[in-house]
Amino acid sequence: CKGGNFLMKKFVTLFTDSSKELKSVRTLTTMAMLAAVAVILGFFSIEYGQFIRIGFSGIPNGIISYLFGPVVGGIFSGALDILKYILKPTGPFCPQMTLVTFLAGVLYGCFFYKKKMTIWRVLAAKFTVMLICNVFLNTICLTVIYGQAFAAILPARALKNLIMWPIDSVIFFAVTKLLEQIGLFRLFRKPAVAKSL
Repeated sequence: CKGGNFLMKKFVTLFTDSSKELKSVRTLTTMAMLAAVAVILGFFSIEYGQFIRIGFSGIPNGIISYLFGPVVGGIFSGALDILKYILKPTGPFCPQMTLVTFLAGVLYGCFFYKKKMTIWRVLAAKFTVMLICNVFLNTICLTVIYGQAFAAILPARALKNLIMWPIDSVIFFAVTKLLEQIGLFRLFRKPAVAKSL
């Protein structure tokens, strides 16, 4: 029981500490800068065959969640989703998908905030977001928008996400480790000792 209370307190602290990050000018300027980077990266992608599409615009979302936690990560991801749609509309706007994107930012924050970045942590985070947000919730949104049967589009979406899971994970891990090694992250956040679970 004590262990459960400790874990719950630690989990809640992630959100309270992350919400405090919003009071920092450094946080807001970093969000604005990485939002601009994400918009630019959104115009570039590498496609190979039917299932492989490597995009880079999602990297800033994960970095914000890593630096500032689930609250900031969720707000950033949701707001950026709306901004991207305004700048480059693709199909009808779906508020539910923006909420799913918000949830993805929250989940990344729960996995990454104040934690040591490892490939296994990235794989676990990407798999969780892939399963809950991309495969399940986004597929439900698509069935509502286009009227397609859930079971009809689920297999192809699940296969595509499963193929992209290790690719996206390795790219994100490599980018974050590189930025960490050159000391860029130290400019964006308050000094803190990374902790691993």
